[in-house]
Amino acid sequence: MSDIVDIDRIGHRGDGVAETPEGPLFVPYTLAGERVRVERRGRRAEAVEIVEAAPGRVTAPCPHFGPRLGAHQGGCGGCALQMLPIEETRLLKRRFVVDALAKSGLETEIRPTFGAPFGARRRAVFSATLAGRKILFGFHERGSRRIVDLTTCLVVRPTIVSALPLLRRLAQILARPKRELRLTVLETRSGLDIAGEGAGAVPAASAARIAELLAGQGVARLVVDGDILFQLEEPQLEVGGVNVSPPPGAFLQACRESEAAMGRLVAEHCAGAKRVADLFSGLGTFSFIAGRTARVTAVEAEGAALAALANAVRGAEGLKPVETLARDLLRFPLAPNELSRFDAVILDPPWDGARAQAESLAASKVARIAFVSCNPASLARDLRILVDGGYRLKSVTPIDQFVYSAETEAVALLERE
Repeated sequence: MSDIVDIDRIGHRGDGVAETPEGPLFVPYTLAGERVRVERRGRRAEAVEIVEAAPGRVTAPCPHFGPRLGAHQGGCGGCALQMLPIEETRLLKRRFVVDALAKSGLETEIRPTFGAPFGARRRAVFSATLAGRKILFGFHERGSRRIVDLTTCLVVRPTIVSALPLLRRLAQILARPKRELRLTVLETRSGLDIAGEGAGAVPAASAARIAELLAGQGVARLVVDGDILFQLEEPQLEVGGVNVSPPPGAFLQACRESEAAMGRLVAEHCAGAKRVADLFSGLGTFSFIAGRTARVTAVEAEGAALAALANAVRGAEGLKPVETLARDLLRFPLAPNELSRFDAVILDPPWDGARAQAESLAASKVARIAFVSCNPASLARDLRILVDGGYRLKSVTPIDQFVYSAETEAVALLERE
């Protein structure tokens, strides 16, 4: 059975939302003002026909963008918004931030969205499964475990796009029946750094085939389930102006351009501080930026990332002292007395935010906070805590780092009243 519904708005995950007597219905790949024939799946639905299209709808530039209307087959779930012009997606992401702050009763200057360019993502996580003797390699369909077989991608770096056939052949060797293989691919100055998960033990014959496949193909390293199967040289990145050797599968800002934009905002806000704490520091993106003018304490729970940061500091020039502290800030946030020695704090937590650390900061006397977030909802919640604790929210800048997705980052700047 199919229904016809009217789409009222785009939700913060990028799905069209229809208000129905049964409650909100989420319809991927639809726009506000559209009338759509759908097949319901609980609170979600599949669009099978656009009965009346919105005036702003455009043809998606990628051949893999879904859905395949009426075919019960979704497209690649890596992007959610290719039915909109890119300028409109950036206005939409700013609206996500505006709405999240408004729900928390927060008012401030919300600046225009900084947009990363096309083809700028230097890190991507691909999935692969065996279908008989055929390998399916790409990204999942939206809301599904099915994998869309990719031949191209508009949002990742050209080096990664050109390596897709090579990555497919590698997945063919590594994939095991009834198991999903994940390949995290990172573009570095030394070549592609590839980390595989889900392959299990790799036979010697397969390892030899892999070495032959990857030789001379611009790959710096391949690590599979913790074992180095191929390495020509140590992968090298420039992070905050410092050379870093990332651990396999390292997490970092997806685009150099957005990393630089966020770094500028953080550096300007922390200017003049003598002691800075970089909480959830990762590989040190903001530690190195702040370390040009201030002593920095980088706090991170992930041991491999913290070790890479510490190694990079030893080889860096032009930095003030940068010390590291291994600590799970979600469970054990820095207490107000521990924060008392810092003039400024940089906060870059995971998706769910850092409620406990925000509560501790609200009880501290830290003068300035630069809050980098990948989730407007958790950001707004934590900012409310900080504002209630006596901070003034100076500005928030939305960051469109994941082009055509609904993922919205932001940098919020706060100071003590």
